[in-house]
Amino acid sequence: MDLLTDRLDDLHMRAIGLVRDAASQRALERATEAELAAQVAAIAGFARLAEALVVDAVGEMARRSARAVRDERMTSHFGCRDTVELVQSLTRVRPQTAARLVRASTAVRPAVSDTSGEALDAPFPSVREAMLDGTVGVDGILAITDPLQATAPRVSAQARRAAADVVVAEARGEGPDAAPPACAALLRIHAQTWALALDQDGAEPRERVAERKRAVVMGVASPVGVPIRGVLLPEVAAQLQTIFDAQLSPKVAFDDPSADAEGPLPARDDRTRAQRQHDALAAALRVAASSGLLPTIGGAAPTLVVSVDADDLARGAGYAHVQGCDQPVSVTVARHIACGGVVQRVTLRAGRIVGIGTEERVFNRHQRRAIALRDGGCVIPGCGTPAGWCEIHHVTEHAAGGPTHTDNGVLLCWYHHRFLERIGWRIRMNRGIPEVLPPPWHDARREWRAVTTSPTRLRKRVEKRILTT
Repeated sequence: MDLLTDRLDDLHMRAIGLVRDAASQRALERATEAELAAQVAAIAGFARLAEALVVDAVGEMARRSARAVRDERMTSHFGCRDTVELVQSLTRVRPQTAARLVRASTAVRPAVSDTSGEALDAPFPSVREAMLDGTVGVDGILAITDPLQATAPRVSAQARRAAADVVVAEARGEGPDAAPPACAALLRIHAQTWALALDQDGAEPRERVAERKRAVVMGVASPVGVPIRGVLLPEVAAQLQTIFDAQLSPKVAFDDPSADAEGPLPARDDRTRAQRQHDALAAALRVAASSGLLPTIGGAAPTLVVSVDADDLARGAGYAHVQGCDQPVSVTVARHIACGGVVQRVTLRAGRIVGIGTEERVFNRHQRRAIALRDGGCVIPGCGTPAGWCEIHHVTEHAAGGPTHTDNGVLLCWYHHRFLERIGWRIRMNRGIPEVLPPPWHDARREWRAVTTSPTRLRKRVEKRILTT
């Protein structure tokens, strides 16, 4: 009996009508920013509900394709070798996306009893409920269940479900700190933290496997170069990533909120990421071979000389000039540069040098490491930029008397640091702990909240909750 096709056809036609009406009436273009934000959130909610149907359907296809006799499998009836290929064919997605759908269905699809035909509990019931009411989509499902599934069988199914319940509460905005609903990236961080807290013995078996598989192999030289492949131990990869961060800390090109141009700002470097990483590795090897010194991120910041007219500096407007750059910058940009480096200001009036400032102190490498440990990365929720790519922002400006102290410094990515005053986020320090006040579009309640993505701090929170329950 077909219980869905007619209703799906009706929903499909109504969706087509809505899409065409929105396009013909230019509804999105005519919306205010607040209306557009609400519309995007509502559309995403419908998309998550559609994903819920797809995940359930994929789960049923996987069940019908798991029969012992190959000729009785659904995949065989449709000429496919496995469920992923069948899903790819029917949904027109990439194999990777199809595999994610299959994996999501495994986590939330109830099993069916072989004897009675009754539906049994899903591996993660709370995640399934969140899927059915549109709280999480495929990204959210996998963000929660993948880290917890990896702890099996060392962690019991009951403990994994209990941890998932807590993370689902974060997805609904019902977590212990009453934060707004978390995105998939934050859900993964929460789930990984719970997995580490529950699976105390899981690291050692993984390390033994990694030690056996570690390898670096240089291939046969060719006219275009020498190929290299291998598997790095986690701590070796982390060290290499630190070297990349030191060399490649990017000033990412974003759309300038004040620009009139249609396209994004031009990139400062047209090399691919892979090419820049190659060059960073070459530089690190050269330095290590000659002197053992490697570049640092914050501890040896370059000295920049910022020259600015005294009147412009006093009123905070006009232009400044940074040594090594032919193009003038605003005084605001100059102050942003000063926030991350030792700057010596030369003040001019009518062509005469009237003041030479001493080098102003910046956060040293020890302070930077401590702040990175505390903050984990950019403190703006959902940003995700790692600590190695972040700059340190003086919460109270140095020019206003703010000290260069860990209690007055927070990690911000280049974009949020550069445009912090324009995009609505506010930051304060509460007894040395960063707190952010979101703009109205992110959280209508606009409450100051302590923020971090530091695994150490998050794990301590989880362990404290475990001890109190």
